[in-house]
Amino acid sequence: MASSNSKNQYNDESISSLKGADRVRLRPSVIFGSDGLEGCEHTVFEILSNSIDEAREGFGNKIEVTRYKDHSVKVKDYGRGIPVDYNQKEERYNWELVFCELYAGGKYNNNSGENYEFSLGLNGLGTCATQYSSEYMDAVVYRDGFKYTLHFEKGENISGLLKEECSKKITGTEIKWRPDTDVFTDINIPSEYFKDVLKRQAIVNAGLTFEYYDEETDEHEIFVYENGIKDYIKELNGGRGFTDVYYLENETRGRDREDKPEYKLKFEAAFCFNNEINSLQYYHNSSYLEHGGSPDKAVRSAFVTAIDKYIKSSNLYKKNEKKITFADIEDSLILVINSFSTITSYENQTKKSITNKFIQDAMTDYFKQRLEIYFIENKMEADKIANQILVNKRSRETAENTRVNIRKKLTGSIDMNNRVEKFVNCRSKDITRREIYIVEGDSALGSCKLGRDAEFQAIIPIRGKILNCLKSDYEKIFKNDIITDLLKVLGCGVEIKSKHSSNINSFDMSQLRWNKIIICTDADVDGYQIRTLILTMLYRLVPTLISEKKVYIAESPLYEINAGKKTYFAYTENEKAQIISDIKGKYTIQRSKGLGENQPEMMWETTMNPETRRLILVTPDIAELTQQKFELLLGENLKGRKEFIESDGYRYLDLADIS
Repeated sequence: MASSNSKNQYNDESISSLKGADRVRLRPSVIFGSDGLEGCEHTVFEILSNSIDEAREGFGNKIEVTRYKDHSVKVKDYGRGIPVDYNQKEERYNWELVFCELYAGGKYNNNSGENYEFSLGLNGLGTCATQYSSEYMDAVVYRDGFKYTLHFEKGENISGLLKEECSKKITGTEIKWRPDTDVFTDINIPSEYFKDVLKRQAIVNAGLTFEYYDEETDEHEIFVYENGIKDYIKELNGGRGFTDVYYLENETRGRDREDKPEYKLKFEAAFCFNNEINSLQYYHNSSYLEHGGSPDKAVRSAFVTAIDKYIKSSNLYKKNEKKITFADIEDSLILVINSFSTITSYENQTKKSITNKFIQDAMTDYFKQRLEIYFIENKMEADKIANQILVNKRSRETAENTRVNIRKKLTGSIDMNNRVEKFVNCRSKDITRREIYIVEGDSALGSCKLGRDAEFQAIIPIRGKILNCLKSDYEKIFKNDIITDLLKVLGCGVEIKSKHSSNINSFDMSQLRWNKIIICTDADVDGYQIRTLILTMLYRLVPTLISEKKVYIAESPLYEINAGKKTYFAYTENEKAQIISDIKGKYTIQRSKGLGENQPEMMWETTMNPETRRLILVTPDIAELTQQKFELLLGENLKGRKEFIESDGYRYLDLADIS
């Protein structure tokens, strides 16, 4: 009884506080947003941010990042070096403040014109939190003619501060650490993350060089954009836009509220209009704003207002026509904003969105004014923009009307004039030659587009995860944009097998626009899942396409093997072993990247060239058995699925995501 009572007691002794490294190690998601891979990735950004801030102050023009086989990371810069010696004012060593004290740093007075006016890191959390969350961290600092060395393990300083003389010409900071598996569930940060982050930072820090080395793959890449976003937006546009690139920059001061301090804001923006690609990217103090916040709200408001005003003044709207929305503009817009402020309100420590009201208001007013001037000075381009946005708008409205009526007619007449987002058609009208590749996301779209034969190969990307059609009713299915877009592109309608719609069947095989429908996804767990969901959709809505041998799966190579000037691709483990056994001499082998990382030549050779590619024909050899398998794995038969997992689940443990 005593034990039961004590368990339920809540008194003055029940309150406790976390101390030291436990403040981070036991609650990493509070600082890093997650205790998984995303949180672990953010530790890299925290350390990298300090080096970037130093370079932006004019100290050092190169930052080196290394990814090691054991999942440790090193960031090296050539700045002034972190002050780590004794601090008379604080009566403590600076290394204690920087590496072992949350909310300590040298960037709190940035708005008064002191160090780091436009800083990525303002909270004094990142370096300390990363150290606390690491299995170990080694810091080497070159400053004032001395080399300082520190070694930490699980949040504790093991070696003290080692200090030795060196050349005064050598300055900078080198930090190497291994994220702790006791803190994060996954520390295997992929190479793609590093390259993405470093490329983005090169874009918004003009002239700053980032060198990346991957010990595991022996990759070495350099990222630098001498003219920052000007060079990047030209790269994105690729000379295919229907307007020139327009560049803007501004500097101003203001405050978020009357009782708040005034701060400095400067920003640059570049944009153009393009019918093939669209992209909106926002950066603030070099941090990529994945969720936008204030700059995104400003762009949406300013562009809609300015373009709507121009359309009205040019009498381009039809009688009683609704005004445009930002979705109509975004469909053809490539825009990058790179902004800086001396006071920044981030949504949280992960810095994916900012909330400053002044930044939003200042950008909104400025873009409205500049767009109005731009339209006056460039009437020909303004007309192109206005007319294209109206096309986008009317196509969207047509598509929305189609979705509203789709329950009644279940796709009815699917007209390719209805705009399908990011669909890339081919030139040939010969149905016996035409092929449609269904690919996984925008990155794969880009690789396949560059690697294809545009004469007879078309591409449509899957945007997000496709709906499980065996577990959804028809109403839900036909509200799904991904599915309706795929059906539009196929052109043959749907086959309805339901007692509630037995008299309705709009399927017409003669209207199929393709000789081959090829499902092309990455050779990984996510890719297999997307492939299965696409097959499920086709099986339920257009099973005749499978029985008529129109549906294929494109095999992706698992390994790339290089021996001298020759490159081999292995699609299975056995093929890899056979290729290696036949090679005489040295060779390198690496796991093939996702489709989005493949070069056009490789995409053509391995996946798209009819002479060399490998396609698996999807055939329901026994229709009843096929149906049973689909129902078992993706349908409502929970009891049968449980029994299958119990009896055969062990066969698939290697593919299971149990992290």
